[in-house]
Amino acid sequence: MKDKLFSGIQPSGDIHLGNYLGALKNWIALLDEYDAIFSIVDYHAITVPYEAHELQQRILDATAIVIAAGLDPERSTLFVQSTVPEHTELCWILGTVTRISDLERMTQFKQKSQQFYQTVNMGLFAYPVLQAADIILYKAKAVPVGEDQAQHIELCREIVRKFNKTYGETFPEPQAILGEAKRILGLDGQAKMSKTMDNTIGLAEDPKSIQKKLNKAVTDPARVRKTDPGNPNICNIFTLQHFFSTPSEIEYVDRECRVAGIGCLECKKILGKNIIAEILPIQEKYENLKYQKKYLQDILAAGSKRCQEIAATTMEEVREKLGMR
Repeated sequence: MKDKLFSGIQPSGDIHLGNYLGALKNWIALLDEYDAIFSIVDYHAITVPYEAHELQQRILDATAIVIAAGLDPERSTLFVQSTVPEHTELCWILGTVTRISDLERMTQFKQKSQQFYQTVNMGLFAYPVLQAADIILYKAKAVPVGEDQAQHIELCREIVRKFNKTYGETFPEPQAILGEAKRILGLDGQAKMSKTMDNTIGLAEDPKSIQKKLNKAVTDPARVRKTDPGNPNICNIFTLQHFFSTPSEIEYVDRECRVAGIGCLECKKILGKNIIAEILPIQEKYENLKYQKKYLQDILAAGSKRCQEIAATTMEEVREKLGMR
């Protein structure tokens, strides 16, 4: 029997290159190695301001784009978080063995608190506890995540240790699996790629928009003119080249940038061409899938049914350990 793997993605707007490089490609690469469970995590998405009337469509859009990107529903389980109520039940229980001081030191909470300072809420504060519940509800041993989520997975492991010590051995300690693209910066070259930061390129974005955004993206700040030599090592656009361009193109950009043989715009055109070439097949599949509402709903319903069965079994064990049965 294969070990279980769990990961989730928020239905918070267009799935972008950061999601694709940091999560989706890693998910797809692990499908044959694990019993893979993936969730559209709508509870997590409501911890920051959002449009309620758009949520259901965003769930279906997220489902369509991850399948279009290569997440085979025949080789994995895909469901919506809120359709399995045990997620929030276990979150409450785990909250009783999680220290406030541990949550206060979470980097993501500090960043989101600054970004959404007018709407900081308990859900945002307890985000890592719900994330831990998401994972261990299925007794997952592997969690593919980006570098920005590694701190949350370590906290999840601490929560598991505390629960097991207090109530008896129940959950395995999950291990984070970091892909090749550990942390993808946005087009500003500073913050991670994020829809709320408006520094992303969406997987479903049209080619003209992609190139236009890239043309405005931050590169080597010391390179003011085309005749100035650049330093690719500190250029986020050059970093992205490693995920989309050929070795010969990367070598060419590296060499010519350092001697001012090419300007930043030419570098961006090479990257844009390669990004568009890679995601065009995904976009074509997505355009077909997004109109197949029943097909998408059936996939999510089947995934939810399986996850409800697993979650019910886990929670029966948890309630017995807590003395509630």
